[in-house]
Amino acid sequence: MLRFFRKRKGMSQEALGARIGFSKSQVAMVESGHRPPKGNFTPNADVELGAQGVLLEVAEEEFGDSTVVPPWTEDYLAEEKQASVIYAYQTHVVPGLLQTPEYARAVFNCNYCPPWDDDEIERQVAKRVKRQELFSRKPAPVTSFVLEESILNRPIGGRDVLKRQLHSILEIGRLRHVEVQVVPHGRETHAGLNGPMILLETASRHQLVYVEGQGGGYFVSEQPDVANMFGVYGILRTQAHNSEKSAQIIEKAADAL
Repeated sequence: MLRFFRKRKGMSQEALGARIGFSKSQVAMVESGHRPPKGNFTPNADVELGAQGVLLEVAEEEFGDSTVVPPWTEDYLAEEKQASVIYAYQTHVVPGLLQTPEYARAVFNCNYCPPWDDDEIERQVAKRVKRQELFSRKPAPVTSFVLEESILNRPIGGRDVLKRQLHSILEIGRLRHVEVQVVPHGRETHAGLNGPMILLETASRHQLVYVEGQGGGYFVSEQPDVANMFGVYGILRTQAHNSEKSAQIIEKAADAL
């Protein structure tokens, strides 16, 4: 719709960007679906192109309230959406890509300050669940998850919520392009002690790493840092249980709830 109104106006991407305060590349990425519109992009473009609220309506339907999601999260989700390889190591909670609606809702209810209202939480739960569409994407991304065993026992949302979450992990882990591994409690040390990370690779073999903490998230895209972190993840996978043993551990944790 942005492209339609821009061309109807006879305006180039560069010209539109200059009029609404964004670069040509940002306009191009929004039009191609590689980036969601941020800040005042949509309202400014709607006015400039005479769209009479159509762009606002489309943006709300596709992205919801983008002001709720931190910009670093938006950038990551855009990269994840087009990745051909996704590797994720998590230490405290089930990775977002694996979360059930109930588990995600419990996470959003407990870890934001100031807290979100109910409508914001439901929008974010819907977005998180929608991310799982990539598991059925064609071509499907090669996906690997390494989880600390403590995640399987932390009853976020309550025992019933965790039980259903663990069963969901088992179901997704049965997909031929997905592997789930568990790092055992008993390891005295391992390669991932510096914290969680997500590693992405595009179809053209471009690699980058995403790290998120309390104050925000950032990408690591320069060598040799990227290669080193891919190396760390490879070592971590050898230190974790294999996927078959991990499935047994997850199933046992679910049965105990």
